[in-house]
Parts: sequence; C-alpha cells; structure tokens
Amino acid sequence: MIEPEHVLAPTAPKYRGAQFLTSAAKLSQCPPDVGWEVAFAGRSNAGKSSAINSLTDNKKLAKTSKTPGRTQLINFFELSDSQRLVDLPGYGFAKVPIAVKREWTKQLENYLQNRQCLRGLILLMDIRHPLQPFDHQMLNWALQASMPVHILLTKADKLSRGAAGTVVLQVRDALKPFGELTSVQLFSALKHDGHKALTAVLDAWMTQMQEGDAG
Repeated sequence: MIEPEHVLAPTAPKYRGAQFLTSAAKLSQCPPDVGWEVAFAGRSNAGKSSAINSLTDNKKLAKTSKTPGRTQLINFFELSDSQRLVDLPGYGFAKVPIAVKREWTKQLENYLQNRQCLRGLILLMDIRHPLQPFDHQMLNWALQASMPVHILLTKADKLSRGAAGTVVLQVRDALKPFGELTSVQLFSALKHDGHKALTAVLDAWMTQMQEGDAG
C-alpha cells in the first residue's frame, strides 16, 4: 500500500531557498505541528544570525524578524512545504525585565519539549566561551525530550587551529554523560567553514521518518 504523500520523507532541503515564514510568541501561535523542523538556539553574542545567514547564503534572512519589539519571538524560515529552520531568540537578554525573562523561559521550554515536528536542536556557542550556564539549561531541556543536539562552536576563526581543536575535545568530554544524543563541530560564518558538517546533520534530521509520522 502506498503511503499518503504527506508522510513520505522529503528530499534534502535546499538551504539557499530559505524564506521567512512567520513569527510566534508562544507554542499555540506556531505553524501547524507537522513536517520537519530544526531549531537554532544560542546566547545573544554566539553568532546565531550570522550562522543561519551563512548557511542559507542570505545576509538578510535571519534579520528579517529582528525589528524592534520582535526580538523575543520564535521565527520560522521555510525550506520546503514540510521543512523549516527555526530561529529562537538569543537568550541572556541583559536589559529585559525579570518577569519577561521568566515568561520567555517558560515559552522556550514549552516549545522544546512539546513541539512534535522538532527533530533536533542546533546549539551555538562562542568557541571562546562554551558551555555557559544557560547552555547547560538548553541541553537539559532538549535531552529531557530525547532530542538530539548538535553544537556549533562558532567564531572558530578567532582561535588557532590547535587551540580550536583543544576546545572541541574539552566540550566533547564534558558532554559524555549525554551519550550519542550530542555532537560537536567547529564553525566560522566569517570564513564560511563548517557548512558541510552542519548540512550533513540537518539533512539527516530533516529527511528521517519517526514513529507516528505515518499515523
């Protein structure tokens, strides 16, 4: 029996065709919970927008939703009818009231743990300042939902090759308790280094079938 077309695993996405889809302040405002999504998260200074723009070869893509008043929204970029990249706002807002931070933390956790079409999390860390407290919180949220996390050590061009390699080993060692759900790579948006490794992870996540997809 031929499965319905909407449950067939799609082909690898074309990242250069990414287009802004919509923004959401909470889970109930997100697009329909179907298909394949991968979310990008990181501290405000981790280079998240630069990484997304470098990946999609569009310098303005991740800035589409960065107008004043929209910085705390979940932003969706469409790759195909069933595949999306999701830009989570940079955490660690220095000048945001505590009540706002708490509400966003609540919505972020709700998205990560309850969004059924979310297939993985790309967690970006400045290679010079990896594994900050909120990075650990993001890891714990994702892994509580048994969601794979791929870490981009961004701004790798700021360190020598040897020093960068040492950080990779240190981060991998720190993540051993999480087992096979985590992976790590170097990335430089400035040098456009790391695209091949990143797209390999994204392609795998956004073309795989999971239990329940056909039902």
